[in-house]
Amino acid sequence: MESNSMEANVNVRASSNLDSAAEKLDDASANIETQARKNRRLINNGLKIVFVTTTMIMCLNLVAVTVLSVSGVLRLRRTLYLFSSDACIALDNFQENPYNNSLSSILPCQELLKAKPVLSQFSAGIYDLVNEVNANISMQATTYPNLVHVCNPFSAPPNYFYQPENCPDNTIRIGDIPKVLKPFTCLDANDGTCENGNFITNSEYAKVETYTNSIQDLLNVYPSMEHLLECQLVKDAFSQVLVNHCKPMKRYAKMAWVGMVFLGVIMVLLILLWTIKASHEHCYHISDGSVEPHFEVPNGLKSRVDKEIEI
Repeated sequence: MESNSMEANVNVRASSNLDSAAEKLDDASANIETQARKNRRLINNGLKIVFVTTTMIMCLNLVAVTVLSVSGVLRLRRTLYLFSSDACIALDNFQENPYNNSLSSILPCQELLKAKPVLSQFSAGIYDLVNEVNANISMQATTYPNLVHVCNPFSAPPNYFYQPENCPDNTIRIGDIPKVLKPFTCLDANDGTCENGNFITNSEYAKVETYTNSIQDLLNVYPSMEHLLECQLVKDAFSQVLVNHCKPMKRYAKMAWVGMVFLGVIMVLLILLWTIKASHEHCYHISDGSVEPHFEVPNGLKSRVDKEIEI
């Protein structure tokens, strides 16, 4: 009997301990559940705020990218088009009038006009000189029938165009005059007189040779001087730019504009896809993100409780 009473006391004491432990565990579980609900509510609210903020920022970025892409591309296209058009128009105007155009401030073609009267006087002087020489040759034709006329490289007034290619075949250049006069020169005359049909002294021949060579040298560089006064070198360079670069420049500007539009569209599509994906992931996490408290009694404690219940 005593043993039975002692065993009953032990069982009662163990049962009370188990009840106390169970109550503490229930209280702890309730506290955990309460904290979990509170924290879950705070976390859900924080996630909603982050999602809404991110969505608003991305929407603003989307609108900004779209507006800036369209306006920026159109503005850039207009800038490129205006630049290429203005540059090509300026070059074309220079081709038409190199002395009065929008590029006159940086290209000194206007200043070269001051030298043009000098070149015109030189052309007129050579033209008159050659005509006078040919007139004297015509007067000596009866005495010296083998004399040839000198080619006049300039056209008639008032233009005086330099046209050496229009000289007849039976004429000679100004630089070849010493070759024609050499047979009529007495090179070894000591007293300044000539004999045997020679009528040109050595000193006179030297003067003629010097003058004609100088004139021929000037005539050789005459086309270059004429091109320089007319800014022909610059006009030729600009002509190459107009032919080889102006049209391709406009085409390349259009290609660049199309490429930037395509890039802007791709960026907008990527932002839309990213926004949709982020929204989908957010909804999925909210639907599967609740925190539920879970309490499981240890196996040893559960078996002891079962035994007490059976007693």
